[in-house]
Amino acid sequence: MKHGKNYTNSAKSYDKTTLYNTADAVSIVKNNAKAKFDETIELHIRTGCDGRHADQQIRGAVVLPHGTGKEVKVLVFAKGAKADEAQAAGADFVGADELIPKIQKDGWLDFDVVVATPDMMGVVGRLGKVLGPKGLMPNPKAGTVTMDVTKAIADIKAGKIEYRLDKTNIIHVPIGKASFSEEQLTDNFQTLIGAINKAKPATLKGTYLKSITLTSTMGPGVKINPNSVTE
Repeated sequence: MKHGKNYTNSAKSYDKTTLYNTADAVSIVKNNAKAKFDETIELHIRTGCDGRHADQQIRGAVVLPHGTGKEVKVLVFAKGAKADEAQAAGADFVGADELIPKIQKDGWLDFDVVVATPDMMGVVGRLGKVLGPKGLMPNPKAGTVTMDVTKAIADIKAGKIEYRLDKTNIIHVPIGKASFSEEQLTDNFQTLIGAINKAKPATLKGTYLKSITLTSTMGPGVKINPNSVTE
């Protein structure tokens, strides 16, 4: 893959073989985010888990202290008083059965997070083939299947992100924008890594966090020493 001049110059500005501490990695990545748009700062964590085993699955959510820098659109599946509550709490879209054909047939996906009250999961389940592959299915572990729709919406709007293993046992999550200060990015990183450390499966044998890479949307990755962030 051929990279542009900015990427190539950025890659020369640090030692790719070095495992950096968090503060240095954040500084390098932020300084190398030179695109004409506000790049997302992303974290990629390779774990020693085997997600094929239910007891080694990792899935949860955490509110980043400084948010993600992205405006998040929330869709809530609810009826009656809970639908009214969701509207009042600032949900971008609220509905029930009538949304099924709009999503299934029309391909409407103009939302970033889906919240559902437990009684609506039978309806939402019909969208599994559409929402599942996109990581949009509501899940109790992520706090998106709940009767407390007000709290769910408030947390999401405040910067709540979900973390989970992909098929290769890697966690991919945003921790902010290049326009954030180094302190804000570091705070968000520490909050997220703390939650992931606590989510370590009890049955895991061997190394939990095998590698941690911090990168911006268009920039090269900087490796963080996993031993410096484990509890």
